[in-house]
This record gives sequence, structure tokens and C-alpha cells, in this order.
Amino acid sequence: MKILVINCGSSSAKFELIDMTNEQSLAKGNCERIGIANPIFSYKNLITGEKISELETPMENHTVAVELILKTLQDEKIGVIASTDEIDAIGHRIVHGGEYYEKSVLVDDEVIKNLEDVSALAPLHNPANIMGIKVMKELLPDKKNVVVFDTAFHQSMLPEAYMYAFPYEDYTELKVRKYGFHGTSHKYVSELVREV
Repeated sequence: MKILVINCGSSSAKFELIDMTNEQSLAKGNCERIGIANPIFSYKNLITGEKISELETPMENHTVAVELILKTLQDEKIGVIASTDEIDAIGHRIVHGGEYYEKSVLVDDEVIKNLEDVSALAPLHNPANIMGIKVMKELLPDKKNVVVFDTAFHQSMLPEAYMYAFPYEDYTELKVRKYGFHGTSHKYVSELVREV
């Protein structure tokens, strides 16, 4: 099983293709300055070591950037897959899941709606994350998309830990509370510490 992991920002798209049968990273890279002057594409085939370092190439939007990613992954010379049929799923890092999600979920219309509902809580990140999901669903419509939330790890906080000393309406109406961030890192570290 091969998973394409993508992390879309407002003007960037970081990616990595992982073969889950042996948990080996096959390729990774970054599209920078999407929709801005002088966009840059970087890519590395982690099997052969071949790479593209900071290639300036037109990327007027995220669709063009993801098309470039998919084309490069399939390139005869430096690619790591023969076709997108080898990609089994796409994983997306999402900054904010609000109070909706305490674990990763498959993307459907309800998930996209919920993410749009909480976009005001992460206005620099969630809209770009949602755009990445929509682009992948457009370009690879038969593939499953999974979202992983930075806030999910912290959903076990008790109300006395996540509530601020603000009027209660700020929480009920505006959703102002502590959510916790970088949950994917916290989860990894906590599990590693438990093992040690």
C-alpha cells in the first residue's frame, strides 16, 4: 500500500510518498510560492537519490502544483511509480478539527463542511488544507482521502483545562477555548516515551 501524504499551505504543498508495506519513504518534495512570483519546485527520489533542487516553474494554483507532483512521481527517469494507480490513499494534515474530531477520519462531504465551519479558528491554515483535499478529490477521484488533525490528540482535555476565564458565550457562540496544537508530534513523542 502506497500513501501520498500532502500538507497544503496557502502558497505551498509539501508531499511525501510512503510505501506502507515496509514503511519506506519513496519520494518527497515541496512546491513553494504557489500563485506568487517565482514559484519553486523541489523533489527527491529517496531510492536513487536523484533530485530536483529549487526548479523555478509556473504554478498559478494548487491544482497545477499537484499535477506537477503527480507527473514527477510518475516520471520515467526520476519517478518512483509507474502510474497513480499505485497510490492507494492520500493523507492530509489538517491544523484544526475544532471539537468535531478526536481521531483521523475518511473525507466525505460532511467532513469538508465541518472543516469549513471551523476555518475561522485557523484562517491561515484550514482553507488551504481544504483546498488540498478538493484538488486531490478532483485529480484522483477514485482514491480515499484521510485527514489527520493537529487538534485531535488534545480532545481528551477536561473542560476545566480547556476553558478560559471569559464569558461563557465566547465559548458557546465563538468556540473560544484551548484546543492544543501540534498533536501529531505530541502523539508520536508520547508513544515513543511510553515505549522507552
